[in-house]
Amino acid sequence: MNVLVINAGSSTLKFQLVRTDAERIAAHTDEKLARGQLERIGGEAVFTLRGRDDRVVRGSAPMRDLRAAIEYIVSWLASDESGPVIGAVGEIEAIGHRVVHGGERFQRSVRITDEVLRGIEDNIDLAPLHNPHNLRGVAAARAVLGADVPHVAVFDTAFHHTIPERAYLYAIPYQLYRRHKVRRYGFHGTSHRYVAYRWRELTGVTRERTRIITLHLGNGCSACAIDGGDSIDTSMGFTPLEGLVMGTRSGDLDPAVLEFLGAKEGLSPGDVDNLLNKQSGLLGLSGLTHDMRELLAEAHENDDRRARLAIDIFCYRARKYIGAYLATLGGADAIVFAGGIGENAPEIRSQICRGLAWAGVELDDAMNTRMVNGAEGRITTESAPLAVWVIPTDEELLIARDTFRAVTGAEARF
Repeated sequence: MNVLVINAGSSTLKFQLVRTDAERIAAHTDEKLARGQLERIGGEAVFTLRGRDDRVVRGSAPMRDLRAAIEYIVSWLASDESGPVIGAVGEIEAIGHRVVHGGERFQRSVRITDEVLRGIEDNIDLAPLHNPHNLRGVAAARAVLGADVPHVAVFDTAFHHTIPERAYLYAIPYQLYRRHKVRRYGFHGTSHRYVAYRWRELTGVTRERTRIITLHLGNGCSACAIDGGDSIDTSMGFTPLEGLVMGTRSGDLDPAVLEFLGAKEGLSPGDVDNLLNKQSGLLGLSGLTHDMRELLAEAHENDDRRARLAIDIFCYRARKYIGAYLATLGGADAIVFAGGIGENAPEIRSQICRGLAWAGVELDDAMNTRMVNGAEGRITTESAPLAVWVIPTDEELLIARDTFRAVTGAEARF
């Protein structure tokens, strides 16, 4: 089955075309036929597209909205410029959509119906910056590809539906949860789920015996405690703001700071929200950039104090969560790094793991250095009681696989 995976934002669109089926999933031989990213949709959009034989096409074109962007992608996929990747538009057999928030209702990936769309709309209050764009992506893809092509929603929050009450409830009046569903939902679930699955595949450990801590470290960052293959706690909360230090998000913060800053700086609630989500994290601490690669360069080349401070706080917060989740799990068999930073920054992995010798972490420095640019494997010594792994995440692949399962009715265990 050829599955077009779509991740729609306000003015961006990321996509992959993946060929998958039951046999390919079992053998891990899914084919990634094409991928790309379009930005500045709504005007003169710029794009980077990769087709057959990994040929790259870069350029710009006027695209008034998401529908125009999807029309452009579909046309390109069937054109000589892409390879062609497909012979005709009809070879796209299903569309998988990344949807950020499924609330308490959507606990797994589902085929999109009008009722499902209403359910996603009902969760807009929980994800006002994401769900509306995801819905527009569905509407645009339906308009371009027709009503007969099946669409599937794959939710960032779904993997975390197994978190128990003691971990997902906040210590605020219980009626606020009952009325407004204020609780920990967690995000990056597709990434944590894929990484846990891939770790099992590499190690031969059964799902029931899986007890690991996964760290998705990129511009957005989160940690997840996984026991018996299920998420039992995660660092992001009611929104993606809670938890680890991120590129521009503060992570954990005393809530009283919000009112204090509002009064002292003359900020509205919206201003404070913008400050914590878009001006904080690595960017706010360093005063330079949210990009970890640039911070590491500044720290090495110029010995920039605030760049080093941002890195230190980033690593400290991650190590703190690892310690908490080791306590939550009663020990673990592995720590797994994923995401752009987790996969490509050996120095950050080393600094996070420093001080975890008490837990059984013995890093193999040579292996750690080699694990970049898509490499996967163990970076601790063979004798280390607590293994540390690097496993590149692949959310698009999991979305494609879930789309196949939802369309065909194939069983899938999270």
